[in-house]
Formats: sequence, C-alpha cells, structure tokens
Amino acid sequence: MILFSILALAATPIPSTPRLGTVEARCRPNEPGPALIVDVDGLKDRVGVLRAELYPARDGDFLADDNVLIGAGKTFRRSVITVPASGVVSLCLRVPAPGTYALSVVHARDGGHGFSLLHDGIGFASNPKLGHSKPHADQAKVVVHDGLTTTHVVMNYRSGLFSFAPIKR
Repeated sequence: MILFSILALAATPIPSTPRLGTVEARCRPNEPGPALIVDVDGLKDRVGVLRAELYPARDGDFLADDNVLIGAGKTFRRSVITVPASGVVSLCLRVPAPGTYALSVVHARDGGHGFSLLHDGIGFASNPKLGHSKPHADQAKVVVHDGLTTTHVVMNYRSGLFSFAPIKR
C-alpha cells in the first residue's frame, strides 16, 4: 500500500458531469459567506486549470467519488479556474454551512479533468507533508466560519520516484 491512493487518484476518472458540485460552489460578487477563499502558491507554471474540491472532513468521504457523496446527501463542492498568466491565484468556494471540511487543490497542467501522476500538482488545506500516501482528512482540514474564510494552499509536484513536494525556487 506504499503507493497509496495517489495512484488511485491518478487512476480514478473524474466524471464528465461538469455541474456536479460546481453550481453550488460558485461564489457570487460580494459573496457574504459562508465561503472559502483558497489562495494558491507554488505553481510549477501558469498553464492549465486549478480545481479546488471540498469534502466532509472524514476519512471515508475525503477524496471520495463526487457522484457517491452527492447521492448520499453529503457535502461536495468544486471550483475550477483557468490558471491566470500572472498575479495572485485564488479560488472561491461557497459552503453549505460553517464547519470543518477537507480541501484538495489539483493543478491540471494540461487543462483536463483527470490527474496525471507525472505532470500535475496537488495541494491540501493545512499543507501536510506528502509522502507515499494521501493525507488523512484531519490533515487536510479547514474550518470555515460564517463569513469569508481564507486558507493558503502550497502546491506539490512529483519529486523522485513516488513522492510529492513543493517546487524549490
């Protein structure tokens, strides 16, 4: 089980239903909240898309299939943006209520819906050190308050044979 589920992430197709969790997550101008502002740092380059996904902060639900979560009435939100050519990179996710959630951010450098173990980046709330396995939900948790809550995610890219680390500049 050394290669974890990062390999599972790479092998798990992301459904082609673009609206699943996305409509509910879309922030509006002057959004009062509860909403999560995700500031992203450490991008390898300025290509592709960023996909932030919010899950229940529970190991069985964290990084689970979005269709399954939504079908079970559980929280799932997704925000997707094109990586801006320059400047600060932020995403906004509306959340159903204040509380504790788990957050992942994927940098899909080719702009696709999947995750390439070789090319794409990944980051989590609380910025846990990544190794041979995915972090537990409590290592990727973020507490969202009534209004706007800001969190900072540092992206990690493949470093060595099977580990991920931030880009050293």
